[in-house]
Amino acid sequence: SDSYIYGFSHTHLSGTGVSDYGDVLLMPVRDIVFNNGSDGKKGYRAPFQHKNEKAQPGFYSVFLDDINIKVELTVSRRSGIHRYHFDTSENQNIILDLEHRDQLVEHKIQVNDKYTISGYRHSKAWATNQKLFFFIRFSHPISSMVYENESEKKAAFTFENPTNSPIEVRVGISAVDIEGAKQNYSAEIADKSFEEIKKEATSEWQKELQKIQVNTNDLDQKITFYTALYHSMLAPNLYQDVDGRYRGMDLNIHQTNSFDYYTVFSLWDTYRAAHPLYTIIDQKRTNDYINTFIAKFKEGGIMPIWDLAANYTGCMIGYHAVPVIADAYLKGIRNYDVDMAFEAMLYSATRDQLGLKSYKSMGYIPVELESESVSKTLEYAYDDWTLAQMALELSKNNPSEIYAQAYKTYSERAQFYKNVFDPQTQFMRGRFNNTWFQPFDPYEVNFNYTEANAWQYSNYVPQDISGYISLLGGAGQFESNLDRLFSAKQETSGRNQADITGLIGQYAHGNEPSHHMAYLYNFVGKPYKTQKK
Repeated sequence: SDSYIYGFSHTHLSGTGVSDYGDVLLMPVRDIVFNNGSDGKKGYRAPFQHKNEKAQPGFYSVFLDDINIKVELTVSRRSGIHRYHFDTSENQNIILDLEHRDQLVEHKIQVNDKYTISGYRHSKAWATNQKLFFFIRFSHPISSMVYENESEKKAAFTFENPTNSPIEVRVGISAVDIEGAKQNYSAEIADKSFEEIKKEATSEWQKELQKIQVNTNDLDQKITFYTALYHSMLAPNLYQDVDGRYRGMDLNIHQTNSFDYYTVFSLWDTYRAAHPLYTIIDQKRTNDYINTFIAKFKEGGIMPIWDLAANYTGCMIGYHAVPVIADAYLKGIRNYDVDMAFEAMLYSATRDQLGLKSYKSMGYIPVELESESVSKTLEYAYDDWTLAQMALELSKNNPSEIYAQAYKTYSERAQFYKNVFDPQTQFMRGRFNNTWFQPFDPYEVNFNYTEANAWQYSNYVPQDISGYISLLGGAGQFESNLDRLFSAKQETSGRNQADITGLIGQYAHGNEPSHHMAYLYNFVGKPYKTQKK
């Protein structure tokens, strides 16, 4: 539905429920106007039409209406290149806006020579202390430069281009320092043409996407599949310079040349299906991700839950780095310090924050002590089961008392899901002052669940489906409950939750807690119902 483009920035999040990034915004313009136009007044934003966009892995182009400028973009791993085609040689300007999007904490724009500028942007948003550095080289000499005001957050650069050749803007970025941004630029894009860089990006994406080959004459199905596969590869993001330096979770600079260091681990969203997919099609990066988890544990004291640009965001629930490691280890992906990984897993499960103190002592999380208590109890129980499986596998080569005790402890904790099950209603419910939270409406989206209601969380026992079926009263009851789930009315009550989309009954195809539920029919001998869904 967008009809305006505000510019082209160099960091992006895809599909998140909270906004951040959009750093170092560039916009080609005719007139030097520093207002971005978001207030409805004339600004540097430009209208565009989707029919004039072209998007493919590693390349994007668009035509900016009113100012008649064609824009093309392509990328390398830590750098990118813009190509701007002005329709005349007059009034060729580029705005650099460091203030765009979130709160600016510290910034700098410096002109190095008539072709290059550099600087940094430190900002506060979802990541409360994000540091980004940039190095930019223009293909044409800067004839003049002006700041918006004395704050020097926005600058306009004017170029002399009498032959009206395309203006190219090459950008290296770094979370470490300006020198890192310059080295990234030099190593990746300095001596290559736009077409060479585009060809390399296209080739890299082709290599990744052809890991799964689909043969069908139905082009729509191919488009759907490969678009989804492409989306699955947009994150995590590489967060390391070409020389191996990176900014760690303590915000200090570290270095490693033995693995690639990443950020943007939205683990509640990805541990269920994306990371298991990576264990099949990307074992190398899976090892890198786990090495990154261990590094973050050493730097910041805990493994990530939802980390962003060397910041812990405090978002979402569970300790889902644990199942990612266990899944990889049990599949034979082990190119990391296994002992340190297990230590980090145990630490994740033994803290007292985020409801864990009562979960450990009481076997569930009471409503009065912690928000989203039902979802947290259920997800901790699953994480604990994966930790137990890791301990069991480790004990095969080393029958240690530590592993034996861990297997016993976390297998028992994996059964804590039973403590929030109400046999009368057949739903997982909040417990308030040791009784059931009232009033109860399974359609209600409230603070007892994470992005969901009782319908959408009550089947979350992937670690013990047979035990859950017994708890319900048998396979017939389980099948009946699933039938009711998929045929229930589609509305939810309570607070509005934008993430709950794609409802089939109360199955929410647009949100993670529902994704396994269609497959549960297989466990009651009714695979045709799974296939139908």
